[in-house]
Amino acid sequence: MTTLVFNKPFRVLSQFTDRQGRSTLADYIELPGIYAAGRLDYDSEGVLVLTDDRLLKARLTDPRHETPKTYLAQVEGRPSVQALTRLERGPHLKDGPTRPARVELLTRAPGWLWSRQPPIAPRPGKTVAWLEITITEGRNRQVRRMTAAVGLPTLRLIRTRVGPYRVESLQPGQYRQVDSD
Repeated sequence: MTTLVFNKPFRVLSQFTDRQGRSTLADYIELPGIYAAGRLDYDSEGVLVLTDDRLLKARLTDPRHETPKTYLAQVEGRPSVQALTRLERGPHLKDGPTRPARVELLTRAPGWLWSRQPPIAPRPGKTVAWLEITITEGRNRQVRRMTAAVGLPTLRLIRTRVGPYRVESLQPGQYRQVDSD
């Protein structure tokens, strides 16, 4: 079995082909027979697990397994205690309430975090904050929709962990092979 942890760069699709000519996984990975275990939005960065192990893929993606996924979210605005509590309890979205989440307000961006190209340009006069959010679902654009629901639009989103798989020292576009167990 082959399993990779890939640090997906900003503006790369979580698939191997694209009819519109956008950057894809094929620009970084040339191993046949592996597929992404889940997705990460085109405009999000960070951990993407690729594998040929169907059981692992199901364990990581099926919501019944409640696999934790941790994100760093740079949000516009100053998070209030009420907004953080709503995120933790699981805000109600158009497709229903989300499961409770673990949320931590960070004092600043982590020192290990790489710069993004192009860089984020916050609107003049707007403050930004960093949140670490762990969810156990994987709905389409879930973290972005959760932060927007509490009045904190996401400017940058980086997934740092999926289950036991972490970004660690991988730079954007790099990957490492890991044990599937």
